Amino acid sequence: MKNAVVQVKNLTHHYGSRLIFENLNFQINQGSIFGLLGKNGTGKTTTINILNGFLEPTSGKCLVFDEDSYKLSPKTKSRVGFLIEGHIQYSFMNIKQIEKYYSGFYPNWKKEAYWELLRKLQVTETQKISKMSCGQRSQIALGLLLAQNPDLLILDDFSMGLDAGYRRLFIDYLTDYIHAEGKTVFITSHIIQDLEDLLDDCVIIDYKSVLMTMPIRDFMSKFKHFRCILENPPSSINKDEIIKNIEIIKNKTSIYTFADEATLLQHLEKLGLKHSGVQQVKMSLEDAFIGLTGKY
Repeated sequence: MKNAVVQVKNLTHHYGSRLIFENLNFQINQGSIFGLLGKNGTGKTTTINILNGFLEPTSGKCLVFDEDSYKLSPKTKSRVGFLIEGHIQYSFMNIKQIEKYYSGFYPNWKKEAYWELLRKLQVTETQKISKMSCGQRSQIALGLLLAQNPDLLILDDFSMGLDAGYRRLFIDYLTDYIHAEGKTVFITSHIIQDLEDLLDDCVIIDYKSVLMTMPIRDFMSKFKHFRCILENPPSSINKDEIIKNIEIIKNKTSIYTFADEATLLQHLEKLGLKHSGVQQVKMSLEDAFIGLTGKY
């Protein structure tokens, strides 16, 4: 069994009287890429702030390398690298200057990781960061993060402002590096489709609740979308242990479930819903995410 790098146990957090999430539980194993998925405002950045020790949770525990995340020792903090949303750098520096500047703070600095990635950008060493595109700056931020040689990388919405090409470069290089070096990654992103071939495990959170925690392959194989025609459908159908989400447009219905087709049909009959033309629809990760969380 792999060692747990992060353990989140019954984590609950409020901002004043407003509940952000309650009893959040997950574990990130060494060498894995773990995704935290959820809509805006569901607590992704709050979780990352707790994980980094910037915020003390209302209750529950968050352990990083077996230490309370709010009381991490300097030694343990040095094992964690954080890429914040927006890719903040000292933009008045050039590529060479910023690498030299950062290297002075990290005893395990691996400049090769930085320069190998930067060679892909076809920019000169003296080019100022302020003159670069958002995509180029994101690669500099990733290069600086990898050069720190952290055991745990935390990436908060790395895809913000990046076009498809730079997102693909970011993901491909990150994947190769993680697998080669045996690192662990905790990642969030608003671009769900980027994560389908990247993640090993994920947790999907909704407002104040956890919808799913499991390996990504299990989620994609077990969560299903069925379309059918309902005769005289009611104005609304409640979600339950079988129907995780449902959309009805006139009499055309989409049902999202972890149940197999036979179980779902028996359930519809039990609810008195006459149906026809049942058909399973193949989903991408983004389709499955929207199917579980809803469009709105």
